[in-house]
Amino acid sequence: MKAPIPGTRTTDGPTQALPSPRLLARILSGPSGLGTGSLRLAPVTEPDTEPDAEPPSETRSAPEPSSRRIEGLYCPPAVRDDRALADEINHRLVEWAEQEVGLYPGTEHREALVGFDPGRSVVLCHPDAPGIEHLMAAARLLVGENAVDDYFCEAEYGGHADRRGAALAVAQSAIDPAHNTPRYEADWRSGVESHPALRSMRSAMDHFRVLATPAQAHRYRHDIAGLYLGYNAEGDCITQRRTPAVWEYLVQRQFNSFRPCLTITDAVGGYELPAHLFAEPAVQRAVALSSNAATLCNDLYSVRKEQQSERFHYSLPTVIAAEEKCSIEEAFQKAIEVHNDVVHLFEEQAAALSTTDPLVARFMTGLSNWVGGNHEWHAGNVGTRYATSP
Repeated sequence: MKAPIPGTRTTDGPTQALPSPRLLARILSGPSGLGTGSLRLAPVTEPDTEPDAEPPSETRSAPEPSSRRIEGLYCPPAVRDDRALADEINHRLVEWAEQEVGLYPGTEHREALVGFDPGRSVVLCHPDAPGIEHLMAAARLLVGENAVDDYFCEAEYGGHADRRGAALAVAQSAIDPAHNTPRYEADWRSGVESHPALRSMRSAMDHFRVLATPAQAHRYRHDIAGLYLGYNAEGDCITQRRTPAVWEYLVQRQFNSFRPCLTITDAVGGYELPAHLFAEPAVQRAVALSSNAATLCNDLYSVRKEQQSERFHYSLPTVIAAEEKCSIEEAFQKAIEVHNDVVHLFEEQAAALSTTDPLVARFMTGLSNWVGGNHEWHAGNVGTRYATSP
């Protein structure tokens, strides 16, 4: 009989206690997927995933990361980094964006897309992906999510905080189809096809569904709806120019987070955590904690960039500074402590869950890999996109 999942009740007694977080290091294994040969002393060729041809130089110009990390910020280490594989994914993403969905047309936008380096992000965050198409599925969704944020939430692309709710409802329909009479379904399809961000999410979802089960696709739709709820909460505060309390901000951030990227880790890894296990409260706690940790990492690396803009903004350091009436430098250090506490809570939860079921253990490994890979991606963009202090 399998051990019960911590945080749930059994017929034999109360909730089980969490074991030591040190169990995590013993339970969670290293990578075995595409591109992990870069971690070995001698590279291993993957003949079934070798790039077909050398792509044009302008699509392979992502800057080499500097990996300057924030002092005192705790994260699990990244377990796989492969620049050549990341470049190949970036090249394929540009082809998809330009030829299939018409996203970010023109040389300037192409350079911005490659500079964002989504290829390296998915390579770092999904070291167990069995093939390049699995990584491409994650990369397309990542780019699509950013396109929705850009076009419907950012003024630079025409987004408006006071109108984003209606736009995001339509964006949700790009992955969660509308079901109406034939006439209005035709109108809806025409509307989705008319906008590059909507085309991107529709196409990315179509590609994802090829390798995901129906339950995994439904899970992703649910988590994207939660993401858009977080976007709306942020838009409300921006419209009012109101800085929320720290506790309220953390609630918003749990929705406005990287969660959709983390919860597809099993689909991208080529397996499925069954829906009844994913829905367990203890598993959901681990998902939330890992997503929160990854997102607060973004807060810390991006606060300087946000401060340099002229728009109203807020993040964990700025809401702490406002609530505690301290300097942004002091608030930055306090935010590091919050982040680290969240990571430790996740590791405790993951260690406990990893003793209960092999698939749950594998999923916890995927969440940990995502947190560590996300941190390495942010650190690699210091000096170009992010900074290590406010």
